[in-house]
This record gives sequence, C-alpha cells and structure tokens, in this order.
Amino acid sequence: MRCYLQAFLLCMVFIFFSLVYVFNQLASTLEDRDGWGLKEQGIPGGRSHDDGHLLRKRPGLAGRDHEEGLDRCKSLSVSYWNPYWRLPADVCGVNCLLESSLRERSSSPGKHHGDERSHVAVVACGTRLEETLTMLKSAVLLSKKPLHFYIFAEDDLHEPFKNALDSWPRTAQTKFNFTIYPITFPEENAKEWKKLFKPCASQRLFLPLILKEVDSLLYVDTDIIFLQPVEDIWALLSQFDSSHLAAMAPEHEEPRIGWYNRFARHPYYGKTGINSGVMLMNMTRLREKSFKNDMTTVPLKWEEILMPLLQKYKLNITWGDQDLLNIIFHHNPESLYVFPCQWNYRPDHCIYGSNCQQADQEGVFILHGNRGVYHNDKQPAFRAVYEAIQKYPFGENMETSLLQPLEASLLTTTNSYCGRASHLFTKKLKQSILSVQQEVTQRR
Repeated sequence: MRCYLQAFLLCMVFIFFSLVYVFNQLASTLEDRDGWGLKEQGIPGGRSHDDGHLLRKRPGLAGRDHEEGLDRCKSLSVSYWNPYWRLPADVCGVNCLLESSLRERSSSPGKHHGDERSHVAVVACGTRLEETLTMLKSAVLLSKKPLHFYIFAEDDLHEPFKNALDSWPRTAQTKFNFTIYPITFPEENAKEWKKLFKPCASQRLFLPLILKEVDSLLYVDTDIIFLQPVEDIWALLSQFDSSHLAAMAPEHEEPRIGWYNRFARHPYYGKTGINSGVMLMNMTRLREKSFKNDMTTVPLKWEEILMPLLQKYKLNITWGDQDLLNIIFHHNPESLYVFPCQWNYRPDHCIYGSNCQQADQEGVFILHGNRGVYHNDKQPAFRAVYEAIQKYPFGENMETSLLQPLEASLLTTTNSYCGRASHLFTKKLKQSILSVQQEVTQRR
C-alpha cells in the first residue's frame, strides 16, 4: 500500500511542476504580446500607405529598428523553425515571426471579411532578387485592389529587398504592404529541406505553419510575371467547394510530352501531375485537414506528413517539394481545385506548338518562365516580356512605354514556336493595361 502511495505522490509532484512550466510559458507569451500592444497604440489599422510603411519598418529583420527601440532581433539568426519550443527573445527566428504576427494582429491579415487585399508569398534565395522584384512589379502595375507581399528571403537579401521596394514611387507604394521573413525550416534535417531541388524552394511547404494568421495565400515562384490583376486569380477562391483547400495547374496538357506519366517513380496527381509554381491556398483548411497517405492507416495533419513523406520518397523524387505535393494530392484528389493552364503558362505550352487551348482562346494570364528562360536565349518571347516589365519606368504611360515596345520586341521572336504564339502573351496584358489606365483617368 505504501508503494502505491509513494507512486501517487510522485505523479502529483510531476503534474504540479508540469503545470508550473506551462503557466510560465503562457505568462511569458502574454507578456510579449502586451509589450507589443503598448508599442502599437495609436497606429491606425487601415490599409493606407502610411500604415503599410509602418508595417514594412517592423518585420522580423535583424538590426533594422534600433531607432525605434525595437532591438529584439539581433544579428544572430537561425535557419530552422521548430514549433515546439521558443527561442531566446533576442534571436531572430521563431520569435521574430511570432512578434511579427502579433504586431499585425490588429489587422489580422487574410481574416477580415472586408479585407480586399490579395495575399501573395514568394521565396527568394541566391541571385533571385531582381527576378523577384520584377514579379512584384508586374503585380503592382496591373492590380487595382491592394496587395500584401510575404517575402521569404536569405538574410543578405533582406536589406536589398527593403531598399528597392521603399524606393518605388509613392503612387506604387500605396497599392501594397510587404513583410520580409527569414528562411526557416524544421530543425530536424534543415539542411536537407533547404537543398531539396533548388535552394529554399521547399520553404513553400511550411508557409501554412509559419503564417498562421493568414487565412488564404497565393504562392508564386520568383519567375512569374502577372499579365492581369492578381485579384483575378484570387477570385478563384470563391469557386472552391467545401473540400477544396488548394488550387494548381496541370504540369502538362499533352500526355505524350508529360514528365510525370513517363518518368515519375512516385505517385502523382491525375494524368500528368501538377505544377506548384502558382499555388492558391486556403491555409485555414489546409491546417485543419487530416491527409490520407500511403505511410499509415491514420490520416496525418500537414505538419505531421511532410517529414515522413520526405524520408520515404527522397531517393525517388526529382522536382523536390513539387513531387511531395503531387504525392499528397494523389491520395487526396478531392482537396485540389485544378485551374486551367493560362494561369501558369510555361515554355512547355508552346515549345512544340501551342497545347494550351484556354490560352489560345483567352490569352495568357500568368507567365511562368521556368528553366531560366528570362535570362538566356532559348525562349526569346518569354525573355521579351520579362525585360519589358523590368525596364518599364514607373509613372510612364503603360500603353506607349510598356505595351508598344513589347509588341515590337515580340515581332523579332517569330522564328520560335513560342514566338509565333506571342500574341497570346499580350492579349490579356493589353486589356489589363487599358483597364488600369481607365481607372486612373476616372480618378482624375
């Protein structure tokens, strides 16, 4: 009897200290929140440019806010993310992301019913700075509704991104806010995640776990060019049924030239797989869903499925995180909304002749210059579009300073199949430019 009593007392002592630890962590978190709340008093919660500028000055960026007394994130940074424990308050990483979300909690990005913003995320590493800025520029030029950019970048790119975006004219800056985040991966196998396929590309898999305050998100690769307003693809969220939690385009339209159906050594979605370069997500649903899989009879949450999936298939995947997404939606096809190829138009859609019927009818909506075609001579039509957006001076007439020079440049690319289809590149762009300029004229 005495042994049972001693065991009972030991259990009670263990429970007591466990509760003390939990309450200590909770109190610490609330203390951080209160501290930030006091600093936020008097800051308006609207979407004005001034509000956006304040948000841009307060991301989790190392060594940037000394003048504001916000020296929480010092030069010591981390390249991993672990949801189960908290880093010291002066380390830029988990806490900086947490504090960033608390600072913006008053506006709760993506959760206000009256929020008209489109939320766009991009991951940039290495030499992708200028390419990413050109993508963001295309979004700002053609969109009529406000935007919020979530830029995940290596530490040495934070300052260049901030300086470049803050240098854009005020007429452009009034249309968007942005927040810059460090590249963060789970502590376990962080190096393996970072090097999967391309540097930092697999960061997109962890966006639902990092941006917990964001309800819906459009992820795009750095080599994307918008040819119509971002809010048009954002509107596809309203076409989701109750089971849909993400939307992507097929990897190929023509099975005879498809990669997955000919070479994949793992499960993939549908007949030809999906391409994750443009990915629209309802992240609330994604975080809540339990996913069927081929590793266990028990459905797994998003944060539970990623690492086991990588361990099982890492020797069989070629395209990294895109392959993992194909495996997930192969087993959960009801959760994916497939949008047409003109929302993710790549060289494969024209390199052997046009095989995207929707683009033939309506034009290209989003151009995806994968395989580096913006920076070489393999697909001059794609490069022409990229350079036209990159070189366009803010404030100039877009019809005479962007569209007409682009059309002239595309006429020199007709020696290639994609060049012969380049009228599809400007069809929607022309409508978008005219619509934006009409709105500017009406405001005057």
